[in-house]
Amino acid sequence: MNRTADAIDPVCGMTVDPDGAPHRHHQGTDYYFCCPGCAEKFASDPEGTLRRRREKDAAKAQSHGACCGGGNAGLPVLQIGGDSNPGVSGGDPDAVYICPMHPEIEQVGFGDCPICGMDLEPKQVQVAGDVADDPQYQNMRRRFWIGVALSIPLLILSMGPMIGIPITQWVSPRVGGWMQWALATPIVFGCGWPLLVRGVKSFQGWNLNMFSLIAVGTLAAYAFSTVALIAPALIPDAFRSGDGLPLYFESAAVIITLVLMGQVLELRARGRTGDAIRQLMELTPDTAHRMDDGGNETDVSLAEVRQGDRLRIRPGEKIPVDGEVVDGQSHVDESMISGEPIPVMKQTGDSLTGGTLNQSGALTMTATNVGDETVLSQIVQMVAQAQRSQAPIQRLVDKVSQYFVPAVIASALIAFVAWWALGPEPTLAHAFVAAVAVLIIACPCALGLATPMSVMVGVGRGAKEGVLIKDAEAIEVMEKVDTIVVDKTGTLTVGRPEVTTVRSIGDDASETWMRLAAIAESSSEHPLGRAIVRHAADEPLPTPEAFESTTGRGVTAQHDGHVIRVGQPNWLSDNGIDVPENATTTMTELQSDGATAVLVAIDDAVRGVIGITDPIKPSTEHAIATLHGSGKRVVMMTGDARRTAQAVGQALGIDQIHAGVTPQQKHDLVRDMQREGHVVAMAGDGINDAPALAAADVGIAMGTGAGVAIDSAKITLVGGDLRGVAAAELLSRKTMANIRQNLFFAFVYNAVGVPIAGGLLYPLLGWMLSPMIAAAAMSFSSVSVIANALRLRNLRLQLDRGNE
Repeated sequence: MNRTADAIDPVCGMTVDPDGAPHRHHQGTDYYFCCPGCAEKFASDPEGTLRRRREKDAAKAQSHGACCGGGNAGLPVLQIGGDSNPGVSGGDPDAVYICPMHPEIEQVGFGDCPICGMDLEPKQVQVAGDVADDPQYQNMRRRFWIGVALSIPLLILSMGPMIGIPITQWVSPRVGGWMQWALATPIVFGCGWPLLVRGVKSFQGWNLNMFSLIAVGTLAAYAFSTVALIAPALIPDAFRSGDGLPLYFESAAVIITLVLMGQVLELRARGRTGDAIRQLMELTPDTAHRMDDGGNETDVSLAEVRQGDRLRIRPGEKIPVDGEVVDGQSHVDESMISGEPIPVMKQTGDSLTGGTLNQSGALTMTATNVGDETVLSQIVQMVAQAQRSQAPIQRLVDKVSQYFVPAVIASALIAFVAWWALGPEPTLAHAFVAAVAVLIIACPCALGLATPMSVMVGVGRGAKEGVLIKDAEAIEVMEKVDTIVVDKTGTLTVGRPEVTTVRSIGDDASETWMRLAAIAESSSEHPLGRAIVRHAADEPLPTPEAFESTTGRGVTAQHDGHVIRVGQPNWLSDNGIDVPENATTTMTELQSDGATAVLVAIDDAVRGVIGITDPIKPSTEHAIATLHGSGKRVVMMTGDARRTAQAVGQALGIDQIHAGVTPQQKHDLVRDMQREGHVVAMAGDGINDAPALAAADVGIAMGTGAGVAIDSAKITLVGGDLRGVAAAELLSRKTMANIRQNLFFAFVYNAVGVPIAGGLLYPLLGWMLSPMIAAAAMSFSSVSVIANALRLRNLRLQLDRGNE
């Protein structure tokens, strides 16, 4: 095969031999594909496919040349059981990676962020197992345990005489010093190599971060000790205590080991923030039963399923991808999408969603959306993107961080000079210890992690409850919302008219004339007619012999010798039918309750009145009460008639009602509330709600509604349940409180830690903070911030079971 003649499949990116491969001609160019499925997908949207391929190629080319793509190039590497860059092994080498704290940093392949030094994470969410299987975590863990193994004898050599171990009787101080060097060197330049590389890179780009301080502190301690060991005559007397050499090998080595321990704990904790995404992704099966034209089944991996494939789903199996039923019928548990526990009947022509559970029967389906285009995949990517987004409060943290590391270095220099000038003998030794301790303890990692970790966990927690947040800004703004604007149809109500009242006029049994009315409406597509059919039909209805519809007024049908009319009283009167007074009274009563009333006449005599309403969702009343309980004002805006809107609003205790409004008027009303000083969240599900959703400070779309409404919103409620608004409000409050706790802890930690490391307590207690203790405190500060963020995983958002 001539590889130079190969082509690239624009859909999946695979290399394809053009000879015999499926191809499509588009705007003067032939495109080749790995399989017919890719060719069909391209044919359905060639411009979109080519655009996405260009974007991926551009991102890849740009990332290869980016400053953060160089890894450890140009620096010598001492490998310890793996690559010098932890986690670089394994995974897709062409995958795009992104910084969790600086989403603007992207590159192809694993690396570290040139701004903060943190390990990059895959941009495209992948199914991941336990964090212990992560090569990045394993590499750091291996480095840590090697550091521990070497640090223990190093501490015995250096600190033994202080606790009564007669080290000096076994080896001379100089031999002991070289033994310390031999143990410390592989720790600093082997185990700690990734940390030092990141520190050096931070100075190259002048993006100072936690690794800047670690590199300066540990290299200073190691370099000074090496000079003291090789050429002790160069060390001033102010560094000496008695006849001993001032060696700090144990400080450099233990600092590296403790920082590695912090990295291991941090990686493990950060891995838990992805649990929500992993649980979502695990909803889909690993394989699917694909059928050929002869009906034979073959088990294939989910990645091999293509649009148009016929798939078999057996009872008890999960739906592999989005599709449409072509044969069979069954009940499907769609609770993961709708939140409703009652299974939904599916038969030929009905849609299926990947990840839902088939229950009772066998189904044959045609795949319509596969891979990244399935509903579940889009939810997963939305959650992942939101987890990487920045809340506005993060801008304050970023601004502080720009000046933080230079201020710490300046503080370390001040501590050094102060101890040199004012401290006890040996002055330079005390000054050196204080400076290194300040550098190490003032790690800005806790400050940098405070906001993104809370956002990641909060967004993931919401996703598990069907509250999909598109960006972190929505979390911050939602906390400030004081007015919740809601649409009526599909938001407060079910969105599907149902018969709620059936009253006979005269002595006829309602079952008789109601069935005739359903037969008449069986040929109608009007929503009210469909409601009558659903209410009356326990079995298939016969088709009427004749049918005529008068738009906006009623229908006429003939069946079994009867003339059946269903419609408005004025229309019946126009057809010569007398409307009794008690029928008019009944209609007025129903309309005052917000129902739509229609009359049924059989053979020119009115037999009954039917009341049809769009029922209020069972959860709506509780959701409104919860919002009121948290101090929110609830406003209804609907295009429905005022009488209907008033009935629903009064039943639910809505604070303000706007009825008969157009989409533009909804938009303008939201703007008016904002001008009055209100922070507005708008919840809706229809195309007519899209302008208001976009205008609101926070748009909340019902996941059961129109796509344009979902696109216009910052929060989507997958199940279409208004309780999700209350859940989003609670999640916002708790997440922002968690962020403030983290920032408070990070600022207080540094405000207290830096002076103590600098020797503030020496005049009072007579002791200084060891750089080793400073390293341990620094590592645990970052872990504690993540641990606090992880508490959001236990936040209870099921409002019918209690708020917290």
